[in-house]
Amino acid sequence: MDAPDDAELWSELYTPQDLGRFVADLRRTRGLTQAELADELGVTRQYISEIESGQPNLYSERLFQLLRLLHGSLRGRYSR
Repeated sequence: MDAPDDAELWSELYTPQDLGRFVADLRRTRGLTQAELADELGVTRQYISEIESGQPNLYSERLFQLLRLLHGSLRGRYSR
């Protein structure tokens, strides 16, 4: 894997809380509000808030359980 340059940010995602922080940072970097992102996705702002606050749900719990069982993780990357 290429080493990230100054314009790239990487994050290791192991928990719903990690995912939430990453999504919130990415959304803010893109200059979007929770409401704007929710509109784009066709979901409620409350749903975006729950994801960003790291509230576990069935999907996120199963996803990270699967990754733990397979000894894997998610890597998030975004460019500024």
